[in-house]
Amino acid sequence: MSFHQPPNVHVDHVHLNVCDLERSIRFYRDVIGFSVLDREGNVARLTADGRRALVTLEQPEGAAPKPAGTTGLYHFALLLPSREHLAQIVLHLAGLNMPLGHSDHLVSEALYLNDPDGNGIEIYRDREPSEWTWQGGEVRMAVDPLDFRSLLAGVQRRPWEKLPDGTIIGHIHLHVSRLDEAETFYTDGLGFEVVNRYGGHALFLSTGRYHHHIGLNTWQGVGAPTPPENSVGLREFTVVYPDAEARDRAADRLRTIGADVSEKDGAVLAADPSGNRIRLSAGSQ
Repeated sequence: MSFHQPPNVHVDHVHLNVCDLERSIRFYRDVIGFSVLDREGNVARLTADGRRALVTLEQPEGAAPKPAGTTGLYHFALLLPSREHLAQIVLHLAGLNMPLGHSDHLVSEALYLNDPDGNGIEIYRDREPSEWTWQGGEVRMAVDPLDFRSLLAGVQRRPWEKLPDGTIIGHIHLHVSRLDEAETFYTDGLGFEVVNRYGGHALFLSTGRYHHHIGLNTWQGVGAPTPPENSVGLREFTVVYPDAEARDRAADRLRTIGADVSEKDGAVLAADPSGNRIRLSAGSQ
């Protein structure tokens, strides 16, 4: 998964607000397959490999459902190491009668579901990059039905225990207020490149010619407001740069375009024009 290693810039951690921490821990453990790496008060960090946190859950004071028509998380995506791992989690989720969306994106095969607070989750596997089609600097993607017969052919059901080692955050997809403003922030500021435009309402960005590390859309409406601070949904996500120098250059670019950037306890924090908050990190967690 070299698309998620230096020198590429990528997303490696998602921090979510939830209404009921205990309920959310049960869901992410029993349904998705995370384990709790550590917990302090109203915050729990979840891991797939027992070493690195991929998702943090926090129950803020006065936690409330996310209002409709606001910016924030569309979904975060867990990238599995292989197609067989995707098949195994299909069998596991089917055994739980879990409602699932699904899609063949040509570059990947994906499942979609929501956590108890409605936070969107994608679970996917990538096709080999040699199978991707690039045209005029854009990667071809689609929203075709997933071929479950092919996916499950010859797969033997095994007891489901946990997410496999090697599971990572593959990408994040965000609701934004205005696509042009968001594009400027993520390209001129953070340093991503547009690799696909989906009509006039969504675009996908990456580094290193990945199909996307970040997706952006205005499907909640152009001009959608930022949700309240105590709303469930995205609290922040982490973008990882190869080193401190690359991270600091990104912070300087953000300041140049007038973005909201601050530093706290050695961390660089920013917010996009739609209020989505980003932590800029140097190296892996």
